[in-house]
Amino acid sequence: MGLFDKLAGWLGLKKKEVHVLCLGLDNSGKTTIINKLKPSNAQTQDIVPTIGFSIEKFKTSSLSFTVFDMSGQGKYRDLWEHYYKEGQAIIFVIDSSDKLRMVVAKEELDTLLNHPDIKHRRLPILFFANKMDLRDAVSSVKVSQLLSLENIKDKPWHICASDALKGEGLQEGVDWLQGISHVIFL
Repeated sequence: MGLFDKLAGWLGLKKKEVHVLCLGLDNSGKTTIINKLKPSNAQTQDIVPTIGFSIEKFKTSSLSFTVFDMSGQGKYRDLWEHYYKEGQAIIFVIDSSDKLRMVVAKEELDTLLNHPDIKHRRLPILFFANKMDLRDAVSSVKVSQLLSLENIKDKPWHICASDALKGEGLQEGVDWLQGISHVIFL
């Protein structure tokens, strides 16, 4: 690290990089959310299901996020755990209109929270109760209840209602993640 890098760090000018895992079942809106977080000139018009994972980067005023967009298809969920050690924060996306698979989302969340690489770490978790624009969507409060989020006592967490297609609720989530990451990582 050079002198200018050290000076920038002391002055708070250097951006801290945070590795974020974006998880959730397939078709919950993970890739669409990440796409909306990118600058408008870098956004993709056609979103396709993620196979395996993809890596995206975006910046806020003080943090640089590297986001690992992990496929939520059943056959790829076992790959998630290979990235847990590198993760410094988690975005967990839930399709709030898919009540039938809410149980599966809860099972995956429970498996994640009990994994040895996650269990004893104070990782912030941002939940997006996505697809709030759909008629069958349940509120973020109801999603929180269905996933038993109140039982998460050892990690900071926050839930936001979101509509990834319109970008609604995303800034609130990023603001929370930036604020909590500042406290934990800087």
